[in-house]
Amino acid sequence: MATFTMAPLFRQSVGFDRFNDLFEAALRNESGSTYPPYNIEKHGENNYRIVVAIAGFEEADLDVQVEQGVLTVSGAKHVSEKGEEAPAITYLHQGIAQRSFKLSFNLADHIEVKSANLANGLLSIELERVIPEEAKPRRIAISQGDKPVLLN
Repeated sequence: MATFTMAPLFRQSVGFDRFNDLFEAALRNESGSTYPPYNIEKHGENNYRIVVAIAGFEEADLDVQVEQGVLTVSGAKHVSEKGEEAPAITYLHQGIAQRSFKLSFNLADHIEVKSANLANGLLSIELERVIPEEAKPRRIAISQGDKPVLLN
């Protein structure tokens, strides 16, 4: 296996530690889950959507959370509110998988989850890049001589 170093990329960058971690995880060839299938879509400049195909799951079976820049979508079939389990079923053919799952997505800086919607067996999660004023480009004044220019 070839060794790959990120050092040349970081000679001219500051604060990209998380970026380095993402590359290392990809290079470790971690086998990510392919169940359930999902799409990641880009709509315009700052809007994204993750669509997860979750046939057979209800809203009560799903959990969507964001913690420290990681969006986690998980699902598990639950027993009914009365504590009763579903009646025993003998499948002659079971092509619709309803096993538990957990998907994780690393979100870039300033990406916010706006909403989640379940319709027709598809869970759609709307994301938006919201750049705060302090992160937008600004002109830096250059001083001459010994007097520094104070920035507001």
